[in-house]
Amino acid sequence: MDDLALSTLIPLDQVPDAAVVAVLDRAFGPTRTGLTSYAIRQAAEPLAPLCFAALDERGELVGVIKAHPVALTEPAGKAHPLIMIGPVAIVPERQGQGFGRALMAAQAEAIAAARAEGAPALAQVLIGDAPYYGPFGFSEAPRGWTCPGPWDPARLLVRGADPAALPPAGMLGPWRT
Repeated sequence: MDDLALSTLIPLDQVPDAAVVAVLDRAFGPTRTGLTSYAIRQAAEPLAPLCFAALDERGELVGVIKAHPVALTEPAGKAHPLIMIGPVAIVPERQGQGFGRALMAAQAEAIAAARAEGAPALAQVLIGDAPYYGPFGFSEAPRGWTCPGPWDPARLLVRGADPAALPPAGMLGPWRT
């Protein structure tokens, strides 16, 4: 059975918050908010046009993807805005069925559409498995980038970064205007 043919992607803001929290807890566990990625996003409001939900063939929520404004702040204090992808979460029993790929593709299309309408071309960053996210254009971030908490440098990934535009060193954290 092709699960993607039977699934629907909708804007995440059409899904009750409690249902999203339930998916995140099932995918990452109830201690997920202690992860470094949460410290980087630290209370940043999601970028709604880049957030989606996957519903299965029964209309049940099986996955979510979010994006948040963050920054890479150089040691000298200059902040460079980025988009942090995540969390990307699929309920355990539906993992490996293409829902994550569909969510990543929908978000990439939304980012491309926003750029076509004049939005700035911001690099995207995430903490995840390079073999999974590599096909979506992500590669290891510069080793000089740091995070507010424990992280594996091989799992800090970036996409769309112009090496001349972003510094080789800096701390990831929430975007402060």
